[in-house]
Amino acid sequence: MTLKIPVSVLVVVHTPDLEVLLIERAARPGYWQSVTGSLERPDEPLEAAARRELHEETGLESPPDGLRRWNLTYTFEIYPEWRHRFAPGTTHNVEHVFSLELSGRAPVTLAAEEHTASQWLSWREAAERCFSWSNRDAIRMLPDQRRAQAPRVSMRPPLR
Repeated sequence: MTLKIPVSVLVVVHTPDLEVLLIERAARPGYWQSVTGSLERPDEPLEAAARRELHEETGLESPPDGLRRWNLTYTFEIYPEWRHRFAPGTTHNVEHVFSLELSGRAPVTLAAEEHTASQWLSWREAAERCFSWSNRDAIRMLPDQRRAQAPRVSMRPPLR
């Protein structure tokens, strides 16, 4: 078994109306989450990992400039029952947050070995449904993150 790298990405997929895509873990019924996954190689760029996980878990592709990195990381303890997947002594993971805004709800193709269901929920409902505190917190920040990253138009009086 290849050991996992304790660095991961979290991708909050949403619509302009702030509906958020959640997927249910196959190994843990009732555990809903956004797209997430570990780097496959220590030198894998974070954005490449986010694109890969997005496609593997949902079948969705991100346009070249679609993923937005939040410059936000979470460090959390790895559940004891999942530590065997990592090098001995590894107890914590660092998660990097991204988002992807789609034009509307998109159909997803789940990786059956990883996830069994998907749903689109309002950002508030999605935050409440997540089992992970870091995922919940990221979704709660979505409205502010979206406003902060919106293009700004400079309004100047015409020159005379």
